[in-house]
Amino acid sequence: MARAIWSGALTFGLVNVPVKLVTAVTQKEVRFHMLHDADGGRIQLKRFCAKEDVEVPYEHIVKGYELSKGKYVAITPEELEKLDPKATRTVDIHDFVELAEIDPVYFDKTYYLVPDGGAAKAYALLRETMRRSGKVAIATFVLRTRESLCCVRPIDDALALSTMNRADEVLPVSALELPARAKPSERELAMAEQLVGSLAAAFEPERYPDLHRERVLELVRRKAEGETIEAPEPERAPAGVVSLADALSASLAAARRRGEAPERERAAATPARGERRHRPAAAARTAGKKRKATRKARS
Repeated sequence: MARAIWSGALTFGLVNVPVKLVTAVTQKEVRFHMLHDADGGRIQLKRFCAKEDVEVPYEHIVKGYELSKGKYVAITPEELEKLDPKATRTVDIHDFVELAEIDPVYFDKTYYLVPDGGAAKAYALLRETMRRSGKVAIATFVLRTRESLCCVRPIDDALALSTMNRADEVLPVSALELPARAKPSERELAMAEQLVGSLAAAFEPERYPDLHRERVLELVRRKAEGETIEAPEPERAPAGVVSLADALSASLAAARRRGEAPERERAAATPARGERRHRPAAAARTAGKKRKATRKARS
């Protein structure tokens, strides 16, 4: 059972739904420690003062905001604590919007909201109302010492809460140095649409495992067992494509080959009509004739 990291109430209007917050995502990143290559000892980081070149104990370290190069304003924990938002222990819903209106760039971390105490009916009411209306909730709540903007939406039988980036945290497209808009030809568009159609499939996240992480863990296992690992030969860079149309044509041909391969495998594994039934009988007759010929030769 996942451990709750926050508990409070989900509120909309005058309705309060007691809930617990549970992490929905577990990162599977392979983490390494820094070691001394000579003896394998752990590398420990120490805090040094850049002016005095001496180690500074943690109790003498304060936070500072850099105004300009080398010029800081020191802020104490007590001063920051006075500015912390009041921990209301509620997820306050402000608006209901269409999920399609929210660009994925705004989503950050995702959690599950689990009903607490006797809140099952109120929890189900909000979940099914959002499901029927096709709306998701935009809300705010205080997690630790920070007020977070979030989106609450139904996922299967649960309500999920995704923290969101604020509007001024998202880099607008207008800030990018993009090339002048180029217009592809109708032939290129048709080929690209055909390629997209050949690659279209239902989203199944299990089909996309983290192959790099699996290779790293396999490398760790082999080295732990004393195996000597040789570095693989570097892969050759793919040949350059002459034109966009050539790239599309080659991609379509490759997609067709991928689609035909499973059909050839199924055809090879499935005998032609009547072949499965007659092949054993024919083999038995042939074997019988050989045995008769052998007996006649011996007599």
